[in-house]
Amino acid sequence: MRPLPSNPKLLVLPDAAATAALGERLSALLQPGDTVLLSGPIGAGKSHLARAAIRALLARENRDEDIPSPTFTLVQTYPTHVGDVWHVDLYRLSHPDEAFELGLEDAFGTDICLVEWPDRLGDLTPADSLHIALSSPESGRIAEFHPSESWQNRLPRLLGQEAPDA
Repeated sequence: MRPLPSNPKLLVLPDAAATAALGERLSALLQPGDTVLLSGPIGAGKSHLARAAIRALLARENRDEDIPSPTFTLVQTYPTHVGDVWHVDLYRLSHPDEAFELGLEDAFGTDICLVEWPDRLGDLTPADSLHIALSSPESGRIAEFHPSESWQNRLPRLLGQEAPDA
């Protein structure tokens, strides 16, 4: 995996509701071609965050669907008003070539990709992405944001530091 952009921003997520709220804010900022890399240990909230973002996108279309974890299917896709969303869990992959076989290289840059366990991508990791590293200290979670240049202007809104219409 490529090195993370420097100067990360931190956000404390005291509970599951705060993680879901982050996912909702993320959904409002997603555009075709965006890749969000979600890393952290098992149980850190990667799937919870991705599901909250997908649910919020679908809710804007009055759609309420089950959002299963892609742990065993590896990829779940959702057509939305902003484009196709790929929810990808690479935990079970052992080599980056397996990610290539999933068609991810074609999805990067055109669709919205929410990728769990991005370390499995190796050199396929898109440079223009938002990396969110989640950790689970004893109380709550901490989200560490490593934005690429294209995410710099959107980051304050994602962190809840700027009004949505600003």
